[in-house]
Amino acid sequence: MKTRIEHDTMGEIAVPAERHWGAQTQRSLENFKIGGERQPMEIITAFAYLKEACALANAAVGKLTGEQAQAIAAACREIREGKWDEEFPLVVWQTGSGTQTNMNVNEVIAHLAAGRGVALHPNDHVNASQSSNDTYPSALHIAASLSVANQVLPAAERLADAFAGLEAAYPDLIRIGRTHLQDATPLRFAQEVSGWRELVNAPCRMLRASLEELCRIAIGGTAVGTGLNAPKDYDKMVCRELRALTGLDFWPDENKFHALSSKDALVFAHGALKALSANLMKIANDIRWQASGPRCGMGELHIPENEPGSSIMPGKVNPTQCEAVTMAAVQVMGNDAAIGFAASQGNFQLNVFLPVSAYNFQQSARLLTDAMESFRVHCVEGIEPNIARMEENLNNSLMLVTCLTPKIGYEKAAACAKKALQEGTTLKEAVLSLGLLTAEAFDEIVRPEKMV
Repeated sequence: MKTRIEHDTMGEIAVPAERHWGAQTQRSLENFKIGGERQPMEIITAFAYLKEACALANAAVGKLTGEQAQAIAAACREIREGKWDEEFPLVVWQTGSGTQTNMNVNEVIAHLAAGRGVALHPNDHVNASQSSNDTYPSALHIAASLSVANQVLPAAERLADAFAGLEAAYPDLIRIGRTHLQDATPLRFAQEVSGWRELVNAPCRMLRASLEELCRIAIGGTAVGTGLNAPKDYDKMVCRELRALTGLDFWPDENKFHALSSKDALVFAHGALKALSANLMKIANDIRWQASGPRCGMGELHIPENEPGSSIMPGKVNPTQCEAVTMAAVQVMGNDAAIGFAASQGNFQLNVFLPVSAYNFQQSARLLTDAMESFRVHCVEGIEPNIARMEENLNNSLMLVTCLTPKIGYEKAAACAKKALQEGTTLKEAVLSLGLLTAEAFDEIVRPEKMV
């Protein structure tokens, strides 16, 4: 392998000749051979937004020339386009401040600029007016905001729309309800589906609320929150550029000592992701239970048959999309615990659990986005109710007796239900046998369409 010699304050080190990173990136590669999980590309993209915004702000105050700022901006645009993904090889399990990832980005930008004839120093120019201690927390919030706004929320809205379409398709279909896994009173199928729709929409409102806090960023705090080496109002200038670049409403955190040491906004936002995952778990379980069968289960829903379900049982088809959603939900719940623990570890002026927080948040956002898209396309949009089975279960349910309570009282109604169950008869037969109502009166009262 051909190498070139790069240097930093610790001396010289050999770097692969074809790579655009520098000495600090190489040292991190050699010193942290832990796991294999790389820094999320969402974080690298966020850094590319941030470094461009910082360069433009530095040019505005005279700390960079226009040529230098534009060289940085051009490199950042290429990074965001995915042209240089392989130049960011560092793992999650490195310094807890993310310093080496910040320097990885600085070095790559400087090297790309040099290739265009603009000499830049990774620290003096690309990192001007900045510290890893305010850039990585800022990139963390930028990445989280972009993932929530541009990935999770649109996928969730499409899923909610799919449920709305299912509601509209069956407005009058009545089915038996179930509570405690036991028969309950009837409801419309569309009413149940509306509950699924709101189980998606409600966490979306929480996620939108979380964006206000995520869009407060640490930039301008530099090393410990005092803003040392950053120009006056630098944070406001950077955020103005970020708003123009991303379309999101980024603002400086007014208290930089809070911004550098706390990850409460990330905990809040991921809590909404956890709420969404919990609700998706409930929806997926409802659907796979109701689709169980085809002959010996509930069998009240038909879901798409996407692939063979068994390597030994011919003809078996399983609710695989539901299972994928529930596994993703479990992972998100685990990630939430990791983020909460990490956020509790801010010591003095800095939290040094940033890369693991970034990794878990981005994995959750990516998993939920992909799982909701797959679930919608390969399951929800193909759901059909088994109307005959629903009507059979509805008419066979003993809990229709509930509508008799105002007429014959709770205890007599309970006696009717128990008698029918014990003797294997219908509810109507039990009521008539006990002489509590005439057949005509029973038929007039026990009408499921009046119970929903």
